Amino acid sequence: MNVLRRLFKIGQAETNSAVDKLEDPIKMVEQGLRDMRENQDVAMRSLAEVKAMHIKRTRELNETKEAEEDLQNKSVLLLKKAQQKEIDSAEADNFVKENLKRKAQLAKDILLIKDDVANLEKQVATLEKNVNSIKTGIKQWENELSTLKARVKVSSATQKINKQMTNMDSHSVVSMLERMKSKVMQDEALAQAYGEMAEASETNEEKMNKAIENLSVEDELAQMKKQLGI
Repeated sequence: MNVLRRLFKIGQAETNSAVDKLEDPIKMVEQGLRDMRENQDVAMRSLAEVKAMHIKRTRELNETKEAEEDLQNKSVLLLKKAQQKEIDSAEADNFVKENLKRKAQLAKDILLIKDDVANLEKQVATLEKNVNSIKTGIKQWENELSTLKARVKVSSATQKINKQMTNMDSHSVVSMLERMKSKVMQDEALAQAYGEMAEASETNEEKMNKAIENLSVEDELAQMKKQLGI
């Protein structure tokens, strides 16, 4: 956690220097996040185990308290029966003494179990705090990584554009544009020439057709005059 925290603490010269030395900072951070997720899984398992122990010891504490209370109630009941002459007084005293011995041992057990329960509660609270801290850290660093990736893309694109602009010669660009302009003008002139040639070809053809047509009419007229003797 401390390593990643230092890595994401933008503005510190040490961190910037460390990042500059990395071949691929993004991949390193992604690996760090994977390690953090593994640590989170371990912490979650530990938390579950400690919670289970806490539940178990709490249940044992309640059962021990119930057993202690049951011995107390039985002892009182024996003394009442002895008082009412339902059982022998000496026998009742012996039973009560045994109950009190067991009750004393249970009282010791209760104190020990209470300490265990209290310690387990502290451990549960600490582990829950750590797990939540890891979750929060992972979420924060994932957001930081997304921002970093976007900035890397923008920076890379900007560097490429700037590099292209730096390598671009303005004089060569102007010269290239002039050559392109000359080529376009030449192509336009050639297209116009072909168009004029096409129009001239069509006009000559029309004149030829008219001449042939006029020639045929003259021949036919002469033939008619000849037949009529004119």
